[in-house]
Amino acid sequence: MDYKIICAIVGLFAVIYLLVRKGETRTVLIGVGLVLCVVALNPMMALTEFTASMTKAGLIKAICASMGFAYVMKYTKCDQHLVILLTKPMKNIGFLLIPITFLLTYFINIAIPSAAGCSAAVGATLIPLLMSSGVKPAMAGAAVLAGTFGGVLSPGSAHNIFVAEMTKMSVTEMIAVQFPNAILAGGVVLVMLSVTAIIFKDYQKGQNFNTKSDTAQMSDFKANIFYALTPLIPLVILVIGGTSLNQVAWLKWTKMGVAEAMLLGAIIAIFITWTNPQKITKEFFSGMGSAYAEVIGIIIAAGVFVAGLKACGAIEAVTVWLKNSQEFVRFGGTFAPYLMGAVTGSGDAATMAFNTAITPHAAELGFEQSKLGMAAAIAGALGRSSSPIAGAAIICAGLAMVSPVEIVKRTAPAMFASVALIAFFML
Repeated sequence: MDYKIICAIVGLFAVIYLLVRKGETRTVLIGVGLVLCVVALNPMMALTEFTASMTKAGLIKAICASMGFAYVMKYTKCDQHLVILLTKPMKNIGFLLIPITFLLTYFINIAIPSAAGCSAAVGATLIPLLMSSGVKPAMAGAAVLAGTFGGVLSPGSAHNIFVAEMTKMSVTEMIAVQFPNAILAGGVVLVMLSVTAIIFKDYQKGQNFNTKSDTAQMSDFKANIFYALTPLIPLVILVIGGTSLNQVAWLKWTKMGVAEAMLLGAIIAIFITWTNPQKITKEFFSGMGSAYAEVIGIIIAAGVFVAGLKACGAIEAVTVWLKNSQEFVRFGGTFAPYLMGAVTGSGDAATMAFNTAITPHAAELGFEQSKLGMAAAIAGALGRSSSPIAGAAIICAGLAMVSPVEIVKRTAPAMFASVALIAFFML
C-alpha cells in the first residue's frame, strides 16, 4: 500500500482519537488536514481549500442569518413562549407524556435548530414536568434528547444548506428530499422510546421525582401567543414560498431565500415584541458572528481535512473502491456518520467530512447527491443523540440530575434502529 494512503488512514484515526479526547473540532480537523498535505508534499492545497471555503456565499448568507435569527429569539424569549404555549396542556396525561415530549421537542427543534439550544429551552420546562408526573429522571431527559434531531427538517440547518448548495437545489427542495427519512426515523424513535420506557419501568403513576420548584415556576409563566408564533415566521414563509402557494398573487412575495426569510423574521420580531431595534440588531449580528465561528468554521475545517485526504490520494482510492462495491456506499453514508457522532458527541465533523469528500461523487456511485447527503446528515444527528458527551445530552442530564450515560441507554437503541432502517430500506 502506498505510504500516502497509510498516512491518510493514520490521520483518520488520529481525528477520531483527538475528538474523543475532547480536542477542539476545528483545530483537530485543520491540524490533521495540514499535516497530511505536508506529508503529500502539497501544503498549499490545505491553505487553498481553507480560503476557498471562507467565501462560499450561499452558505455564509443562509447559515449566518439563521443563527442571527436564533439569537434574536433567545434574547426576546420568544423561544420560551413557544415552549410554554405548547406544553401548558400537558398535565395529567400519564405515560403519554413521554412520546408527546419527544414529538414536541422534535417540532420545536425545527424552529430552534440548535440541539443544545433546543434542549435548554425545552428541557427547562418539560423535564421537571415529566419528573413531577411520575417519569423517572433518566427517561425525562431521554425524551427531550431524542427529539433533538428534528432540526434535520429545519431550513436553518447547516447540513440542509450545505447539501442544497452542492446540488444547486433550494433548501425547501432539500427538506422535501429529507422528509421521508426524517419522518420515518421519528416514528421508529417514538415507538422504540416508548417500548424502552416500559422495559425500564420509567413511568411510576403517582410518583413525584422532582425535588425542585421548577414546575410551580413554569405555571406562573404566561405565554404570549404572538411571541410564541414569532420563531415560526421564517419557517412558514419558506414553506409557502417553496410550494405552489407562491403562485397566489398576494403570496408571491414569499418566494425568497433562507437569509431573507430569517432577516424578515427578525424585523417582524421588533414590532411583535416592541424590543429596542438597536438590541435586536446587536443580537442578530452577534448570532451571525457566532455562526461563522462555530458552524462555518467546522465546514472550513472539514474542507481542510478532506483536502489532506485528497492530497494523499485517499478520496480517489475510496471512490474507486466504492464504484466496484456500491453495496457499501449506503452503509458508509449512514453508519459511519452515526458511529462518529456517537463516539465524538458531534455529528457535524463526520457528516461534513463525508459530504465534502464522497457526496460529490454520488452519481458515479449510483446514488443521488441529495439523498446520500441527507442520509449522512440525519445519521450524524442520530449519532449525536446516542452520545453521552454530546452538548445536548449533558444539558438534559444536568436538568434531570442524572448521568448522561443513563440517558443515552434509553436513546441509543432507538437511534441505531432508525439508522439501520434508513441504510437498508430508505437509501
